[in-house]
Amino acid sequence: MTGAHGQGVARVTTTGTYAPRPGAAPLGRMIAAQAALETRMLLRNGEQLLLTVIIPTLLLVLFSTVDIVDTGTEEAVDFLAPGVLALAVMSTAFTGQAIATGFERRYGVLKRLAASPLPRWALMAAKTVSVLVTEVLQIVLLTVIAFALGWSPHGNPVAVLLLLVAGTAAFSGLGLLMAGTLKAEATLAAANLVFLLLLVGGGVIVPLDRFPDAAQDVLGLLPISALSDGLRDVLQHGAGMPWGNLAVLAVWAVASLAAAGKFFRWE
Repeated sequence: MTGAHGQGVARVTTTGTYAPRPGAAPLGRMIAAQAALETRMLLRNGEQLLLTVIIPTLLLVLFSTVDIVDTGTEEAVDFLAPGVLALAVMSTAFTGQAIATGFERRYGVLKRLAASPLPRWALMAAKTVSVLVTEVLQIVLLTVIAFALGWSPHGNPVAVLLLLVAGTAAFSGLGLLMAGTLKAEATLAAANLVFLLLLVGGGVIVPLDRFPDAAQDVLGLLPISALSDGLRDVLQHGAGMPWGNLAVLAVWAVASLAAAGKFFRWE
């Protein structure tokens, strides 16, 4: 190139080298990072801790030590522990997830995350991992407390695991469906109302045989009833695989997840 004074000046252009190389992280690392963030946010939320830890713990301790409800068993904790484990799954996978996701949707958090390199399905996977991690912590805590209260569980651990996974899928689908279709305030009210109704009528604390026969048939088809009864059959009575309860949970899981995938609105 000729300069202002007619002299030739050579320009050398070099390409910068960046370390680390810019770009999206591997998909697995992104999901793990988002799951860790979701878990920390959940555990730092006072309302979520109330639902996921404090309420199930108080119910287990109170109804196991004070003769309030006739559970039909010599040791009340043998009846209550499986039901409270089911309640813990519902509180995290359904109530907590519905409320948190509903307000994330309202404030535009989901919309912004959807525009990031993290795919939408991976964001839902991260939320699912967060739910599972929280449930493990809940189950460990409640199991330790139940043992301290004299709980004597029986049965096949594989059956318990399948019930917990199927219950988590069913409640997650229902929570995401509610969060993705209702306004945040409506989700907050509806999720807490459903939590209270299923706590009373889902066989968690009060045995289903205390209800009228017609009501028992309907209540027995609820996911919380299928999960609590299935866990109780295995852990209290030492039954084998509770296929009937697993089938009810599987139907709820498939239907709710399919509906959530179809009707979930990100904005």
